Amino acid sequence: MANNQSVRRHLDAFTRGRIIGKLEEGRSVTSVAAEFGIAHSIVSRLWRQFHTAGTAIRGFSSGRPRGTTPADDRYIVLQARRNRRQTAGEIARHTTQATGQPISRFTVARRLHGGGLFARRPVRCVPLTPAHRRRRSLRCREHRK
Repeated sequence: MANNQSVRRHLDAFTRGRIIGKLEEGRSVTSVAAEFGIAHSIVSRLWRQFHTAGTAIRGFSSGRPRGTTPADDRYIVLQARRNRRQTAGEIARHTTQATGQPISRFTVARRLHGGGLFARRPVRCVPLTPAHRRRRSLRCREHRK
């Protein structure tokens, strides 16, 4: 990854349960970490959390609440796939009307990016005037072989 950034992949609940089960069987932290192909510190931290909190379920992180729900995210991607020519602003307006929750076009662009799509902005070309067309035609005739 560029700039030495690591990608965070959280363990799903099933894998966490398997790890805790193997540790409860009496296996060592090192052997469990090697079996799952993860760092020793992750297994150790998970085991410590299980002993202190009594659960291995991952809690929600703090921060600003998301503006859209997962259902809204799916709706945004569906809207974009139905009409490929819609801009992010138009999709934002449709989603706001459908859900009653105001979202910005930037949020829509992020959700589309997360869904493997990209916000499109239709290109507006300057229409050619008759003078432009004449000059273009003339130039083509001069450079034709």
